[in-house]
Amino acid sequence: MSNSALVPHNEPSVYVYEAPLRLWHWINALGITVLAITGYFIGSPPPALSGEASEHFLMGYIRFAHFAAGYIVGIGFAFRLYWAIVGNEHAREIFFHNILRASYWKELWHELRWYLFLEKEPKQYDGHNPLAIFIMHWFFVWGITFMIFTGFALYGEGTGPGSWAHSLFSSWLIPLFGQSQDVHTWHHLGMWLIVVFVMIHVYVAVREDIMSKQSIISSMISGWRNFRSSGND
Repeated sequence: MSNSALVPHNEPSVYVYEAPLRLWHWINALGITVLAITGYFIGSPPPALSGEASEHFLMGYIRFAHFAAGYIVGIGFAFRLYWAIVGNEHAREIFFHNILRASYWKELWHELRWYLFLEKEPKQYDGHNPLAIFIMHWFFVWGITFMIFTGFALYGEGTGPGSWAHSLFSSWLIPLFGQSQDVHTWHHLGMWLIVVFVMIHVYVAVREDIMSKQSIISSMISGWRNFRSSGND
C-alpha cells in the first residue's frame, strides 16, 4: 500500500487518471446528483398537482429516475472496485492507505493545516494528497457503500420476496436495522452526508486549482496533472 508521491522539482506534468477512471468519475457525479435531488423529493414529496390524479405521474417519474440512477451508481462502483485492481497505482489510492506509516500522518497534518490557512506553502503530489485519501476512503468509499446497500434493501422491499434485491439486501439488512423505517431514516441521513462531502470536494478542488499551483479539476478531464511551480521548496 502506498500514498501519492511528492512531485520532483523537474516534473512539469504527470499522467495520473486513466480514461476509464475519469469516465466513471463524471458518470458517478451525475448519478449522485440525480439520486440526491430525487431522493429529497421522495422523502419530502412536492405538493399535490391540480387536476385529475390520473393525468399525472410525477412521483412515478421521480422514483424511476432515482432507481435508474441507483443502478448506474451501484454498477459503476462495482466497476470502480475492479479498476482499483487492474488500473494504475492512482486508481487504488482511495481504497488503500498506509495508516501505519508515521510520515503519512505527518503529511496529512500538513495538508490539514494548509486547508485551514495555517501553512503558507502547499506540498504537491502526483495523485491525491494524504488528507484527500483519508477523506475519500472513510467518507466516500464507505459512505457510497452504505448508500448502495441500504438503497437496494429499500428497493428490494418494493420488488418483494424472491427478487434479487430482496434476497441479497432486504432479507438481512432491514432486520439488522430493526425495521424498514429505520433503514429509510439512515439512508436519508446518508444522503446528506454525501451532499456535504460533494460540497467540500468541489470547494477543495477549486481552491487547490487556484492556490496550490497544480491542476486538479482539469486533471479529471485530461488525466494529466500539471504543475505551475513546486510548492515543496
